Amino acid sequence: MGRLGTTEIILIVVVILLMFGGKKIPELMKGLGNGIKEFKNASKKDETPPMTKKEE
Repeated sequence: MGRLGTTEIILIVVVILLMFGGKKIPELMKGLGNGIKEFKNASKKDETPPMTKKEE
């Protein structure tokens, strides 16, 4: 049940195209890419070590 075959993937792509249309998909992918980029930038900012009392 966990594996998707070629037929299933093609069917999913066709359903997505029918739901959103060909013009909306690039916009959705661009938004998704921007969201992932912002998430990575925010997670990099959190990686800075916390300040100790001596550094304050």
